[in-house]
Amino acid sequence: MDRKEAGIVTLKGLLVFVLALACIASLAVAAQPCDTLLVRQKPAGIWWPSKDTNRRIAPVAVWFHGGMTSGNCQKGLVAGGDFSSMVPGYIVISASACRQDHWVEPTTMAMVDEALDSVAQRRGQEISEVSLVGISDGSLGVIAYSKLGKRKIVSRVLMSSYGGLLGAASDLARDPAFKTGRWRFIQGGADRLYPSQETVPWIEGFCRNLGVECDLKFDPQGEHDWGYWQNKRKNWILEFF
Repeated sequence: MDRKEAGIVTLKGLLVFVLALACIASLAVAAQPCDTLLVRQKPAGIWWPSKDTNRRIAPVAVWFHGGMTSGNCQKGLVAGGDFSSMVPGYIVISASACRQDHWVEPTTMAMVDEALDSVAQRRGQEISEVSLVGISDGSLGVIAYSKLGKRKIVSRVLMSSYGGLLGAASDLARDPAFKTGRWRFIQGGADRLYPSQETVPWIEGFCRNLGVECDLKFDPQGEHDWGYWQNKRKNWILEFF
């Protein structure tokens, strides 16, 4: 092995070590075992279920973080930690999106499926269906995966979202890709980024035209903030899990 090859090996080893440290640090939040992946040079966090759950048959959920237009391409390492602690019987996968690889890019959706492929290999059992959870523009990832992903969707929870960024509600609702699995939207009246006078009519129109189970949970005091939903409306989320 020459000096250049040795340097590459050292850098790869350092990267794995750094990713592991990031995931270990997230345990303070998630309080669960954590693993990491590098998919297309983007990191993803994995939270395995509690020890009394058989990971080979445990259900799988994908967490889509917000802030996809930021320059931080490492969010997946920690973003799913809070949610994983709420659903200890699930395997939770948290991929990373950022400015150059945002959630609605087909390549990013392919990355999510590759992460699921890797988890299936690690647990020794195929993953044929998943649940999806998104906050803010992570909810666009839920919609995008429903269209572009290769797994069957069991349920979806979209918090502080605005699907109108992807098109008219009636147009999207016609897509056969959205007509399997359940949909739940959780929206707040104090959301300053996505005002309810815009988001609520879009959600109502989408659900009305969809033809499958789809509902809206609305909190007049709800904010554009994961912490608010986690602390104030946890039951709305867990009803779908």
